[in-house]
Amino acid sequence: MSSKSRTRRFGLVVVLLLLAFALSACPAQPVAPGEAPSEAAPPSLVTITFVQEPDNLSPLYTTMWFSGILTDFWLLGLWNFNDNLEPTPQLAREIPTAANGGISEDGRTITIHLREDARWSDGAPVTAADFVFTYEMIMDERNAVISRHPYDQFVAGVEADGDHTLVVTFHEPYAPWLSSIFTYVLPKHILEPVMEANGTLDGADWNRNPTVGVGPYVFKEWESGSHLLFERNPNHWQQPNIDRIFIRITPDDAAQVAAIKAGDTDIGVFISFSDVPELEALGTVNVVSTPSGFMEGWFFNFGEQAHPAIRDRNVRWALAHGFDRWQITQDLLLGLSEPPASPWDLSPYASPNIQPVPYDPERAAQLLDEAGWVMGADGVREKDGEKLILRYVTNMRRLRLDTQVVVQDMFRDLGVRFELINHPSDIFFASYAEGGAIATGQYDIAEWSSQPEAYPDPDTSRWTCREIPTPDNPAGSNWNFYCNPELDELFARQAVTVDMQARIAIFEEIERIIQEDMVWLGVWQDNDIWTVSKRLSNVRLSGADPFWNAANWTLE
Repeated sequence: MSSKSRTRRFGLVVVLLLLAFALSACPAQPVAPGEAPSEAAPPSLVTITFVQEPDNLSPLYTTMWFSGILTDFWLLGLWNFNDNLEPTPQLAREIPTAANGGISEDGRTITIHLREDARWSDGAPVTAADFVFTYEMIMDERNAVISRHPYDQFVAGVEADGDHTLVVTFHEPYAPWLSSIFTYVLPKHILEPVMEANGTLDGADWNRNPTVGVGPYVFKEWESGSHLLFERNPNHWQQPNIDRIFIRITPDDAAQVAAIKAGDTDIGVFISFSDVPELEALGTVNVVSTPSGFMEGWFFNFGEQAHPAIRDRNVRWALAHGFDRWQITQDLLLGLSEPPASPWDLSPYASPNIQPVPYDPERAAQLLDEAGWVMGADGVREKDGEKLILRYVTNMRRLRLDTQVVVQDMFRDLGVRFELINHPSDIFFASYAEGGAIATGQYDIAEWSSQPEAYPDPDTSRWTCREIPTPDNPAGSNWNFYCNPELDELFARQAVTVDMQARIAIFEEIERIIQEDMVWLGVWQDNDIWTVSKRLSNVRLSGADPFWNAANWTLE
C-alpha cells in the first residue's frame, strides 16, 4: 500500500470514528407535532496522537511519560506546574508557605487546606482521607508499586485534620516536597474495598479502567492499540470548554506525521527532531519546543545479568569515547540538540565542572586494550573466551532505532559488536514486578529519555542503593543496579538541604561521581516537541505537567 492511500484510509477511519462518537453522544430528541426537528450540536472533541501506548494508568504502577501526562486530564494532585514551572493549586486551595502558616517554623510540617468543592467524578467528595489512603497504599508492601520514594525515607507521617486539612510531617526539612508529594490522589471509596478483598491493588481493574477520577475529564474507554477516550467530568469545579479528549495510538512517528499533515489530529506529541522542518512548513500547526528536564541517555547495567565487560569502568569509558554523539545530533536531530554533560543539563543544578565526554576512538581502543579486551581474528574483541558483544536495548521510537544502526556501524572498527534489541514501550518500561525488560536487567546498555522524578526539582532516587529492585523488594526505580554508599549519602543530604547554593554544591559532587563511574552517558538533550493545530487556542504546554490548563483550551 502506498503512503498516500494509507493516509487517505487513515483519514476516513478517523472521520467514521468521530461520527460514531458524535452519534452515540447525541440521542434523538422527541419532536412536537408541527415542529421541525432540530439538530443537536455534536460534542466538541480534541484529538491527540501518541506514538507510544501507555502501559498503565495508575501512577502507582508506571513511570512511563505517556501515562503520566494523562493525569492532567483525570487524576489531579494538590497542585501542578504551569508553563513557567510555577506551582498552580489544584486540589489544594493555596500553596503552603511560612507566611500563610502552611509551613511550620522548623520546616518539618506542611499543612495543606483542600478545596471544599472538589468532587470525584462519581460525585463523592475529595477529602483528606483520600490522601492518607494514597500514602498508605504507596507504603503498603503488599502493593508492588514502582517506587515508595520519597515517602519511605523522608515522610514521618500523613494525617487528616478534618475533611479538608491535610498534614504532612517530615523527619527533617525536605527540599523537594513541592514537586514530589501527592502529585496524584487515589479514590479511597473505590479502592479500599479492592484492597480489603484482594490484599493488594496490583491487579485492580481501576489501574487500566479508572472510571472514577478527579480532574476536568473522566476516563471512558481504552481500546488497546487504537485509542483512549476521556469525557467532560460533570462534577469538576471548572467545566472545560471542550467535551471530549481522544487519544489516538499511532504505530510510529510516520503515522503521526501523516495524521498531522491530514489535519486528523489537534496535538502531536513527542515529535521527532527530523520531522520539525516539514511540519513547520505546513502552516496549519504551531511547532512548540518545551524544555522538560528530559535527557536521552545510555544506562549501563551493573547487575549480575550484565555482560562482564560492562562491569569494568574502563570499558564503559571506552564506549563513551567511542560514541560520536555529535554525529547523532547533527545527522539525526538536524543540529536541534546537543549531547548533555549531566542528567541535570540546562538546569541551575548542572555542574560547570562536568563536560560531555569527548569523542576519541583512539582513547577508546587504548582503554579496551588496557582492560584486556583484545582484537580477535574475526574483528571482534574478546577476553577469556568471551566475545565483546553487548545487548543494546531500547523501545520502538524511530530516532532510537536509527541511533542503534549508526552506533553499530560506529563501533565496528573498535571491535565492539551490538545485539540490537527493541521492545514495545509497555514491556520496555514495565516494572520489576511485571517482568519489565529493563527493570529485570535484561540488557547491557539501555537507552531512553529520563528526567528527575520530582521535576522541576532535581531530586531523584534513580541511583540509590535502596531503589534496586529485588524479588523481596520489587518496588524500585534503580534499573542500573548501581550501588554507591557515597552517592547515597549525597542524595540523602541534598534532599534535606534547603539552601539552594549549598544544594547545588552537593549536586556537583553527585554529577562528578556519576560521570567518573560512567553510570550514565548523555546522548542528546530531549526537549518535548509538540504540534498544536491552529484551530486550538490557549494551549500552554508545560515541561512538567504538559496539559495543566486543559480545562481552558478552546476550539476555534
